[in-house]
Amino acid sequence: MVDNFLMVTNQVVILFILIAVGFLCGKVDFLNDNAAKKMTDLVLYIVTPCVMINAFQREFNVSMLMNLGITALCSVAIFAGSILIANLVFRDKNQSRNKVLKFGTIFSNCGFMSLPLEEAILGSDGVFYGSVFVAVFNLTIWTYGLFLMSGSKKERSVKKLALNPGILGVIAGILLFLLSVKLPEVISTPVKYLAELNTPVPMIIIGYHLSKSNLKKVFADKWAYVSMVMRLVLIPLVSVVVMYLCGVRNDILVACTIAAAAPVAPTTTMFATKFKTDVQLSVGLVSATTLISIATMPLIVSIATMLA
Repeated sequence: MVDNFLMVTNQVVILFILIAVGFLCGKVDFLNDNAAKKMTDLVLYIVTPCVMINAFQREFNVSMLMNLGITALCSVAIFAGSILIANLVFRDKNQSRNKVLKFGTIFSNCGFMSLPLEEAILGSDGVFYGSVFVAVFNLTIWTYGLFLMSGSKKERSVKKLALNPGILGVIAGILLFLLSVKLPEVISTPVKYLAELNTPVPMIIIGYHLSKSNLKKVFADKWAYVSMVMRLVLIPLVSVVVMYLCGVRNDILVACTIAAAAPVAPTTTMFATKFKTDVQLSVGLVSATTLISIATMPLIVSIATMLA
């Protein structure tokens, strides 16, 4: 448990250093709203597909395919349960706030916060299972998440969804894995470099918005606390118990629990920026849950490792 605590703390410190860079850039006017919006588009439409393609660049085998299916089912169930809980709890008349509260509750930072921890605890298989969770995350965020935050019928076009870069990245990654296709170095190296932007750029964007926001509003909001408790405690605990009762064990149980226990996804702020919902609330949720996760993630992950 002490080792898990130190690993999570290390990841949180790295996150906050990157957020501090964005904060300083905002305070000295090195960045502006337009630059933050363009950086957001860069992450959503270019970096995210590269993350998925890079994660699935590994040799195919039948055992891993079966485990991929089990992990995908667990991930879908976790997101479905999170969506149900969020919609039952949050009914704020202010739709801008309501959308952010729901989105932040449903979507965890299962990329940066989870993948390094999964690798440290479970090795390369942990990263693979974590990547499957991230794949389901991307499919969910670019369908339900997009509908939730945009509120626009135009975003619901089947054609637009089929051509969405987030979903295309997931499909391309899975196909490459199933066909055991190893990209040539001249292609795989740029993809890897772009995928690595998935950590610093979103954090800098959050830091920028943090420099322009008033966090007193967030910490005076009782529903923000409800969202944080659900995101960090309720959803991951329910997830680990249900998976255990359904017979899920070993690395899959631990990997899915780590992903479910992560703080609010930085994509919450990027989507809030893009679709002009409550950006200040989104920044507060991401920052606060990231800090609090220093205490909550090690405890919940320890429970999962004991049950596995």
